[in-house]
Amino acid sequence: MELSIITERCLHTEDEYFLKSMKEAIHEILTDVSDSFSQMIDMALANEIQILIRQIEDSDDVLTISTAISNLLSLTQDGPQLCSIIAKEGAVVALLKICRQDCFSSLYAPALRTVASICCVEEGISQLEKVDGLLCLADILTDGACAEATRAEAAAVMAQITSPHHSSTQHLSSFLESMQDIVTALIHLCESASCGEVFLLASAALANITFFDSMACEILLQLNAVHILLQACRDRQRVDTPYSKDQVVTILANLSVLEQCTADVLEEKGIEQLLVLLNEKPSSSSPSESAACERVQQKAAVTLARLSRDPLLAQTAIQCKAVPRLIELCRSPAERNNSDSVLVACLAALRRLAAECPDSIGPSDHQQLIKPRLVDSFLLCSNMEESFV
Repeated sequence: MELSIITERCLHTEDEYFLKSMKEAIHEILTDVSDSFSQMIDMALANEIQILIRQIEDSDDVLTISTAISNLLSLTQDGPQLCSIIAKEGAVVALLKICRQDCFSSLYAPALRTVASICCVEEGISQLEKVDGLLCLADILTDGACAEATRAEAAAVMAQITSPHHSSTQHLSSFLESMQDIVTALIHLCESASCGEVFLLASAALANITFFDSMACEILLQLNAVHILLQACRDRQRVDTPYSKDQVVTILANLSVLEQCTADVLEEKGIEQLLVLLNEKPSSSSPSESAACERVQQKAAVTLARLSRDPLLAQTAIQCKAVPRLIELCRSPAERNNSDSVLVACLAALRRLAAECPDSIGPSDHQQLIKPRLVDSFLLCSNMEESFV
């Protein structure tokens, strides 16, 4: 009504000052209407979500609960704002309650998949923490009787809540209590994975966890993780995309900080595999696949640089022709998809190898890639044209 009255008055005047003041009034009213409408939509959605959660909590019928979970999962795909509403209405609590009842074991996988989606927001992680969700996940991951699909979904939740994108670290305290069991279960899942998706979920969780605490890396080395991960890299059934390779090389990069890792990599012929990863190229024009390939190349170079502090490993890398490939990645922008992060990592790896074995680099490359300050070599290589190479 206010808008109608103002609009009517504006039609019958040419007073510029009046029209300007009315524009401000109209803007204010429209803003209020917009805010009220958004609140109404949120309340309507919250009401529908409450109905679905009550069905999950109150029903004993597997089909009814399954349908409600499926509808909740669909809602989570609408974005973070809706996930926040779902979390605040207590969906995580209801779903984890399902995962603690043996009679609903057939619903564990879809329930966990929905929890993973909700935990893309801090409210979801907070709800999970309040009901000891980590213990529930640990129980499922360590239960050999649980189906692989269920354990994979538990790994997906673990990957989500340990994502570096989350600012909250409140859940870390309870996580540390279960770290040994969780890390052990995840590396075993990587080893026994029947397909690429299961491996990807388990390795993504492990990759995130290795950023948390060096204890996770120590546990992984004790569990022969280098052998398991490098074997998986040679198995197309498990590691079949740049995304999986990204997780593997992330774990290796974090493990390579520890001295024990060097011996494991040498024993498993890991240098050869790192060189394979340095040659990773996208199989399509997908931007996400190209970005994954860049991450693989960068982390492979970082791992090589860290491991090459050991003279024997540096010699092995040189014998495996690591230097020519690193030089190619530095000098040819197309080989690294014009990535600056790959360039910096390759320059660092080259300089580490040159420090251990100065004769491994020719005079021209040494003059341009080793001798100058890192920033000067970076600027030289980042400005190179293909014809110069």
